[in-house]
Amino acid sequence: MAQQSDVREVLQYIPQFRGKIFFVLIEAGLLPEPAVAETLLDLAVLEDLGVKLVLGVLGGDLKDLYDWTLECEILAARVSRPITNPLAVNEALEILARGQSAIIDASATGPLDFPVVEFARRIGVAKIITLLEEAILIDGAPVHAIRAADAERIAGQGNVTGSALLLAAASACRGGVPRVHVLNGRQQGVLVDELFSNEGVGTMVHADSYRVIRELREEDIPELLGMIGRSVRRTKLVARTYEDIQSRIEDFRVMAIDDNVVGCVALHEYPLEACAEVACLYVKQAHEGRGYGIELVHHAEQLAAERGIPRVFALSNRAADFFTTRLDYQAATLMDLPKARREQYEASGRDSLVFSKVLEIKPLATI
Repeated sequence: MAQQSDVREVLQYIPQFRGKIFFVLIEAGLLPEPAVAETLLDLAVLEDLGVKLVLGVLGGDLKDLYDWTLECEILAARVSRPITNPLAVNEALEILARGQSAIIDASATGPLDFPVVEFARRIGVAKIITLLEEAILIDGAPVHAIRAADAERIAGQGNVTGSALLLAAASACRGGVPRVHVLNGRQQGVLVDELFSNEGVGTMVHADSYRVIRELREEDIPELLGMIGRSVRRTKLVARTYEDIQSRIEDFRVMAIDDNVVGCVALHEYPLEACAEVACLYVKQAHEGRGYGIELVHHAEQLAAERGIPRVFALSNRAADFFTTRLDYQAATLMDLPKARREQYEASGRDSLVFSKVLEIKPLATI
């Protein structure tokens, strides 16, 4: 959930959302009025930020919701035809082209039935957002992101609530909708909490890569310096400069969620000694406890294995259990370090422990 103090997390989404079309489906007749009212106030903010909105009314009186949008100062106009009418597409696009938000009657369909998805595809939406009584839950909790390709397997596990909705969302993604968000419409503030945080609070089904580990780009370096700066201050790590990272940029990988960097790792090779260091491992504080650090280390190990490097090592002064218990590293000594790295360590005056792991050489896995 986005924290009020985390302004940066909110601001990073504004340029991504501006000019995009969001299709928001609301079970207005079934949801509590306070929740609907807060949703409409949040939609007014999205409109101010440059998001193009289409509101589909799944239940309740269309005129009532239209009147509410005017009360919330949303620049709304009603589509005269229901969503099942093919001519509704052009009418909605004309309203959007005038700089207004469109409101359309979707009460004759289910939230993700074919007419809804086809309408969304034809108007070019970036997202379908549903605010419903029903939710998608796994073991009683929402799953923040599910790939459309994995939906059928997950829906068949037996611990899923709303499996039909999950399959419908995946079908929508396969039909050309990039992302479908299924939210608990009874939860006040759910729209902002879902859209303006990396992890969200509902379930997002997506067709593209949502969480990836990729190469570091030069424009990522300031973000990377900001992330590791806190660790440098707290644990007395050697400070890195922009030039330090830029000169070895090919060594670094970052984890990105929605293309926002949340973690990093580096693999520094020592070819003469046939080993490499897993270094600069960091996950943003707001994303700790989700296993991302393990994913990043595994990715670095896979890079090393692909390059034929048989052993990796790591230095840490506070993560002994992390490396030994969770990643199967063994305690090692300074003599296990490459000569250049050992000299650098001795000159730094640090008191880090050394850990080492022998790798199985295998192809790089796709994250």
